[in-house]
Amino acid sequence: MLEVRDVVKTYDGRAVVNRVSFEVPPGEIFALLGPNGAGKTTLIRMITDILRPDSGEIRLDGQVVGGDAKRRIAYLPEERGLYRRVKVVEALAYFGELKGLVRQAARQEALDLLARVDLREWADKQVQALSKGMQQKVQLCTTLIGDPRLLILDEPFAGLDPLNTQMFEEILHERRAAGCTVLLSTHQMNKVEELCDRALMINHGFMVLYGTLRDIRREYADHAVVVRTERAPGAMPGVNRIEPVNGDWKLTLEPEATPQAVLGALVERGVPVESFAIATLPLEDIFVKVVREGRGLDRGQSGPPAGAAGEAGPATATAKGGAR
Repeated sequence: MLEVRDVVKTYDGRAVVNRVSFEVPPGEIFALLGPNGAGKTTLIRMITDILRPDSGEIRLDGQVVGGDAKRRIAYLPEERGLYRRVKVVEALAYFGELKGLVRQAARQEALDLLARVDLREWADKQVQALSKGMQQKVQLCTTLIGDPRLLILDEPFAGLDPLNTQMFEEILHERRAAGCTVLLSTHQMNKVEELCDRALMINHGFMVLYGTLRDIRREYADHAVVVRTERAPGAMPGVNRIEPVNGDWKLTLEPEATPQAVLGALVERGVPVESFAIATLPLEDIFVKVVREGRGLDRGQSGPPAGAAGEAGPATATAKGGAR
């Protein structure tokens, strides 16, 4: 549905987005990750045709982004903004008209969306009368009006309480079931793990992770298992360290040992195993590890883009996280 091919954007001789390629199929929730200054916002602005890439190509439903194709994209920027002295329903309907709806249809859809987020009774109030969290819900509705094919959301959960966060997650799942595609940019790794199918992470403009969350976790998994038992497992072949972790036991394996062999050894010794799993790093730990190590996908790059002196060290030529 969304195809980004070898996109480059340069400022003052420095590539802030450097040969980035990825694709997002219809109905997927896709995470765009990276530290501050990594190039995420520049990449989003190229997808929305606010900026044009110096080279490469971006397509939406097979068409080069631009013209009428832009109306199928909705973008929620990290920096919010609504006209404060306008009635809530009028502010929302205005965005619907910008997306091609006639006035009456835009107003009706605005009212329907306000009802969906429990703000119908506030429709005729000025935006400035709403609390910050309520304004945030209206802002989220501006991306939903007009039935976009692609939602690009930058930190959409900022300012929402847990109840409204859950409501918006439900709305995202509803839109996804209807065929809408979501590009989610956030620093909340728990939301990425809960909602997303796949992820792309960029750093200094380069791709450093790309693939399914399962593949990314597997790539960075410790050669260890986590076991829950009534008593501590004793020393056994293939295990070089046993340590308690949050009420379980983490068994670090020898290089040649396999999890299956360790599980078999536990069963043979009569150890009552309540649960057994491959040890994986949380996505947040993987994020920190990749940024600190300066790793990159093997695309012929030897380090950060020119002009990035003083930033993180050179990227290693290590492929992480699945297909490129």
